Amino acid sequence: MGEVIIQSERLTLVLQTPEEVLARIEAMNPADKAEVSPDWLARARASTVADPWIHVFCIVDRANGVVIGSCGYKGPPDPQGVVEIAYGINPDYQGRGYATEAATALVDFAFRNDGVRLIRAHTLPGNRASAQVLIKCRFEQIGEVVDAEDGLVCRWERARATA
Repeated sequence: MGEVIIQSERLTLVLQTPEEVLARIEAMNPADKAEVSPDWLARARASTVADPWIHVFCIVDRANGVVIGSCGYKGPPDPQGVVEIAYGINPDYQGRGYATEAATALVDFAFRNDGVRLIRAHTLPGNRASAQVLIKCRFEQIGEVVDAEDGLVCRWERARATA
């Protein structure tokens, strides 16, 4: 797959190569590294080419070229056409709508794939900032579920619009 770049009004999402992703993980402090999904890490280590369903996108502020966060999918669409998104903005850049813009770009990119029928996201209970991002992106809170890696989370979903 060639270079994957997603553009939005203020952001450029740049897909990282397998080597870049693994180097970022190796550079993490132990506490942050412990938060990385073992299943996702195994997929990332097994990959040989950049894959938008596996690898991380750096979120770049188009105005100044600064990397302000990262986002991506937690894996390829499953057999039912469900894909999960995740995103994070560096603290110095939070509260400016960047997470909403990045999540919207991920949603738009996913729905351009005919195999995707539903996009899912999880937030920790009480995380109002992430909940607001998902509400602005037209997700609906489905309820609480126990995630194998994250414990109790709020599940959010957005279905493909039907004509």
